[in-house]
Amino acid sequence: MINQTPQHDHYDVVIIGAGMVGATLACALTHQLTDPGKILLVEASLIHTGKAAQPGLDARRPVLSASSVDYLRTLVLWQAMQAAATPIHHIQVSDQGHFGGVHMQGSDARVEALGHVVENPVIGQALNQALLDSAAIELCCPVQVTAVKPQPGSMLLSLQADDKVYSISAALVVLAEGGRSGLMQQLGIHINSHSYGQSAVIANLAMLQPHQHIAYERFTGKGPLALLPLTTHAGAQRMALVWTHPQDEIASVMALSDADFIARLQADCGQAAGQILQVGKRAVFPLTLQVAEEQFRPRLALLGNVAHTLHPVAGQGFNLALRDAMALAANVRQSLQARQDPGSVLRLQAWWEVVQKDQLRTITFSDVMTRLFSTNNTAMAVLRKLGMIGIELLPPVKQHLARQAMGYQSPAVRL
Repeated sequence: MINQTPQHDHYDVVIIGAGMVGATLACALTHQLTDPGKILLVEASLIHTGKAAQPGLDARRPVLSASSVDYLRTLVLWQAMQAAATPIHHIQVSDQGHFGGVHMQGSDARVEALGHVVENPVIGQALNQALLDSAAIELCCPVQVTAVKPQPGSMLLSLQADDKVYSISAALVVLAEGGRSGLMQQLGIHINSHSYGQSAVIANLAMLQPHQHIAYERFTGKGPLALLPLTTHAGAQRMALVWTHPQDEIASVMALSDADFIARLQADCGQAAGQILQVGKRAVFPLTLQVAEEQFRPRLALLGNVAHTLHPVAGQGFNLALRDAMALAANVRQSLQARQDPGSVLRLQAWWEVVQKDQLRTITFSDVMTRLFSTNNTAMAVLRKLGMIGIELLPPVKQHLARQAMGYQSPAVRL
């Protein structure tokens, strides 16, 4: 049920932000529990299940790793997304101007699909429907959280709905409101940020040939380029484009006519995926690496883009955030079932110890790949070539990388 007025003065957990990470956390906290505690989800936008229903959704299409699909299936969320999801059975990685490459398939990691491409509105509608159907999740929207302040034994939150102001307290506050959080600044949490000097152009493409469930990753001197398989639409064979350019070239690329855009794109991506027939509406997203210096304090945890924002080179951003959320959900559920304080520094430290190594490994991998494959430097080109040859010739290395991409190198979390 949606309200603009909180139903209680105190909550076990208050989640700020009903985007994909915050909504999934709420579902995980209440999954198959007869007494999940008092859980409040606060969102500045109205939560509904219509088209483009999810707050903050845009044209990006995340690749859900195999482990992410496992989690969503456990939470009975995947069933509402599966029909519109496109499985990736093969991944082809190449380096522009150089022969060879890396070819991965599900059998390398003993799975049917390495991941699935799902359009954001599909994920949003499934999550919002689950939130609205849940009797255990209290939804408060559209409501703005204007302040979060620590006090003895809890966090004090100030909420504003239209011209009304409310105060509530929580044992644990989870900040999941996205990368531009005014509450972060208010709390004095610093973000380490590195700009890659790049932006990603994204769009849907109509292709002449079926994609055959192959995802293509091509590295160019400008940066990585990805073509991801999508479901057909109105009979058109579709793929999703993520095309990286230096920041100073973005305006000219976006100004190209569709015909010139397609010609330039075809020259960069080659003929592996076949002929590009049409390009849909284009959007641009600046690319940075951002990591919060503190991802937890007593009674506070950070999740999603507010905790870390990655380059999309390996499609790991949302998948890493989801693993963080599932680990936090397991931690909080254990705390409440054992009648422990879910916001205590000891419990949050235990959560951080679970996710820290996974974050370091994933963020480092994404950053190194971006720097290594976004240059025409001859020495770097030779290193890339040798690396891809080594991966292709050594099946154990390829299997390790495949499992890393699918999220299976991190400890599994039981819900």
